[in-house]
Amino acid sequence: MALPRPHRFDVYIGIGGLLGGLLLVGIGLGTRTAKDPITLFDGPWPILVPLTVMAGCELLRRTAPRAALLIGTPAICVDVVTQGNLATVLMFTDIVYAAVLYGPLASARRIQWITGLLTVAGTLVPFAVWRVPEALLIGVVVGVVAYAPAATGWIVRNHRDAAEAARLRAEQTALLAEMDRAQAVTSERARMARELHDMVANHLSAIAIHSTAALSIDDPKTSQEALSVIRENSVEGLAEMRRLIGILRDSTGDTEPVAAPTLDGLDTLVDGARTNGLDVTLDASCPAVPTPVELAAYRIVQESLTNALKHASPGRVRVAVAQRDGCLTVAVTSPFGGDREGPRAPGSGAGLVGMRERVALLGGNFEAGPVQDPDSVDGKIWAVRATLPVTQGDRE
Repeated sequence: MALPRPHRFDVYIGIGGLLGGLLLVGIGLGTRTAKDPITLFDGPWPILVPLTVMAGCELLRRTAPRAALLIGTPAICVDVVTQGNLATVLMFTDIVYAAVLYGPLASARRIQWITGLLTVAGTLVPFAVWRVPEALLIGVVVGVVAYAPAATGWIVRNHRDAAEAARLRAEQTALLAEMDRAQAVTSERARMARELHDMVANHLSAIAIHSTAALSIDDPKTSQEALSVIRENSVEGLAEMRRLIGILRDSTGDTEPVAAPTLDGLDTLVDGARTNGLDVTLDASCPAVPTPVELAAYRIVQESLTNALKHASPGRVRVAVAQRDGCLTVAVTSPFGGDREGPRAPGSGAGLVGMRERVALLGGNFEAGPVQDPDSVDGKIWAVRATLPVTQGDRE
């Protein structure tokens, strides 16, 4: 098994510690004299063994901190029975510090407890045996060499972990903010698409149908009527487009928003559909409902009339708006399945998607499709039905 490659900084520490220790040995500066009672091996050569081992342990301080501590502990014990070297002691304190800082969390906790107990034992046991105040210095030395580096490493580790947690929280916050921004942009784009389609599609559909009729029928009177309808729808569509563009281009927010359509405008909407050639009946009580519900109901009726103008067979279109059981019900029916005379306007299906989205945003129900109707000529009608809650509790 290949040994892990040491970190560059650890190599510098190991080389620096080894060279510093050799310098101290060369000038004969040790931590104890040869006559000290605990000096079992005097002379310079025994000092080099723990010094070299400790310098090698420094290479593992970051990649294998527990192994470095397990090897360095016997080396510092050997250094105690020699004349000693200050560089060896300093490198051991760094190894203890690195074992707490870079090692596993469980090992870091155990090292703190063990060094703390050794410090207490090194203070009380010698004093209890020798009964002299100088014996307390042994505990001080053990605390400085073992417990102080471990405690320092634990403090630094806590700060590092706190900084990493703060960084992760900042990244998560930024990610959530980006997701919220993307969702807001997507929702706003969908809302703009619905509004643009609902405001302009009705006028453009009428223009397409009547322009086709004017080109296909060689009758001056019919062409004149078609051109009148085309001009009216083009002017209205252009005005609504300009209002929407003005709102989108205003970046200051000073422009007053255009008043949202209300259910009171259904009569005008139906009159416009009749002008475009539809046979429409309206049954609406126009109750007082929240603005979002009122806007959604108006747009559903508007889009349903546009679809009837483009696709419905000859016959009567019925519009009914009523409030019952805490809900606003919008129902629009038109002939379906027969052969339609005259031009048709192409459809993309965006209208049904927009109506369904409006209803879903309000927590309502939406249905659209052919249904059986014995009263119709072909036995089928196209029915659009939307149920919109008008109270906050129903929408939640």
